[in-house]
Amino acid sequence: MGTRVRACWSAIRYLAIGAGSSAVYWFVLVGVFFVLVMCLFGVGIPALPIAFTLIRRPVNFERRRAARRLGEPIPEPYRDGSPLKDPASRRDLAWLALHGATGFVIGIFAIALPLGGIRQIITAAIWWLFPGGLETSLAFTVTSWPLAALCLISGIAMIAVALWAPRVARWQATTARSLLSPAPGVVLTDRVAELAASRAAALEAHGAELRRLERDLHDGTQARIAAVVLQLGIADKLFDKDPQRARELLGKAQDTATGALAELRTVVRSIYPPLLTDRGLDGAVTALADRCPVACTVDVRSRARRPAAVEAAAYFIVAESLTNVTKHSGADHAWITLDGTADTLLIDIRDNGDGGADESGGSGLAGIRKRVEAFDGTITLSSPPGGPTELKVVLPCGL
Repeated sequence: MGTRVRACWSAIRYLAIGAGSSAVYWFVLVGVFFVLVMCLFGVGIPALPIAFTLIRRPVNFERRRAARRLGEPIPEPYRDGSPLKDPASRRDLAWLALHGATGFVIGIFAIALPLGGIRQIITAAIWWLFPGGLETSLAFTVTSWPLAALCLISGIAMIAVALWAPRVARWQATTARSLLSPAPGVVLTDRVAELAASRAAALEAHGAELRRLERDLHDGTQARIAAVVLQLGIADKLFDKDPQRARELLGKAQDTATGALAELRTVVRSIYPPLLTDRGLDGAVTALADRCPVACTVDVRSRARRPAAVEAAAYFIVAESLTNVTKHSGADHAWITLDGTADTLLIDIRDNGDGGADESGGSGLAGIRKRVEAFDGTITLSSPPGGPTELKVVLPCGL
């Protein structure tokens, strides 16, 4: 019972505030109507975009109220450009008109019903103390016990109706969400744009990775293997004439081949680190933290295996971030947290450095963002001057 009473009280407050905002919105609608009328004379045309922009303030207030009532955020549907061409502006006007027409009446009833019901019950109990009877909230006077019984029944009925306040409040909030959230077509359009940008980022990251691999193989491994072939050819020609010189060339060829093999292993690790296969993401990240010159604390809260592409991306994100911490942060400690669910992987990297990290400063953050966006993930950077710096990355795993 106590829970239901608290729910009713919360709903009544919500509807009562809606009654006050409804009264205010009538003045807003009158102002917009005045601007529209003045547009007929050409005077209100410059003010029309400003008017449509200003009405977003009270509408945002209603959007936040409804979101708190429903327990879920309602995203703003506004798009860049003129508010006159934005479909959300028409939906805002529709909400103002609907709420202005119904919100005040609903709010008044939400306040009057419980108060009136309580008064009815009290009147039925104490009417006999007044010689001339006692007037009720329904405008009749109780002068006898039958009328007192009618007063009591009506009071109970009014309180029973007031118990529907949570449903009415939820209906009002749901209506607000349906009108004040982005339209389905707009959401789909924005999602298509996001996916197109994500695809472009993936293609760009893939192209950059291929160019890097080609450069590493061409400038490093291929050059060393070509040197080995050349040294072996020269050694073969000198073997009969100058065996000592031939042996020296064979030794150099062996050293060169060893270096080429080491470079080839480095390139292979840059494609997919073997540690991920052997030890999983948590073990690979722990190995990165152990090799980092800055002391690192690794907190693994989720050890579930993710798709190989996601784990590889997470590995390189952590590696690049630790490189940034080492080179640019001035920190003496960093913290790495791996968390998430079956559908997402959360990476949180913090340090106690000087802060002031900037993507445009060439610190590798732009590359991290491209890698994250290629997986349709999100990245959040917090690095105020003076520190600390915190990088949060969320990677979807439903590939």
